[in-house]
Amino acid sequence: MSKILVIIGAPGAGKGTQARKLSEKYGYPQISTGDILRAMAEADTPQGRRLREIMTAGKLVGDDILADLIQARTSQGDCKTGYIFDGFPRTLNQAYTLDKLARRQRKQILLIRIVVNEDVLFKRLTGRWSCPKCGEIYNIYFRPAKREGLCDLDGEPLLQRNDDKPEAVTRRFEEYWATAAMIDYYKRSGRLIEVDGDSPVDVVFDKLCAVIDAQ
Repeated sequence: MSKILVIIGAPGAGKGTQARKLSEKYGYPQISTGDILRAMAEADTPQGRRLREIMTAGKLVGDDILADLIQARTSQGDCKTGYIFDGFPRTLNQAYTLDKLARRQRKQILLIRIVVNEDVLFKRLTGRWSCPKCGEIYNIYFRPAKREGLCDLDGEPLLQRNDDKPEAVTRRFEEYWATAAMIDYYKRSGRLIEVDGDSPVDVVFDKLCAVIDAQ
């Protein structure tokens, strides 16, 4: 049976890296609901204008709109043998919607959760600073610059991305914790795969493939 892979994990757990590698191995397209929504919002159509209004106001896009977009995207030919979701589902209601879609498409859903120590992840993200000139990346906890705040290579002042600042990272973790009910739903139905994300990238990938292939 063809598969729908849903990959989740705390911020910094390596979801994007593993999703890309799985997409390359299995030939499944990686579908980001955020990318779909942004593309639709740019279109000069009634739906596009409606999406722009919702997103500009900082509101969440309704599940009914998401369901329609996902139905349209996953009906395309490249999704026939399977696909990978990034950013969906996030709630129980969205999980129920995906279940209905999977039954219609005769696909098996697997929720892949990459588990990493969250204290380590918080430091990995909030401690990250980079050089705007050469791109060298440092971490104040794990790989600090020799001179605080300055690049070892060219002496340029280091910068921190807005989404790596503590308040932003905390907000991203809260969004992830809000998926707990959905995770439990997949666990109770025997469709949850958990993999230790503290291992090297290739080791995590090999473990994922072994479990996926065994389903």
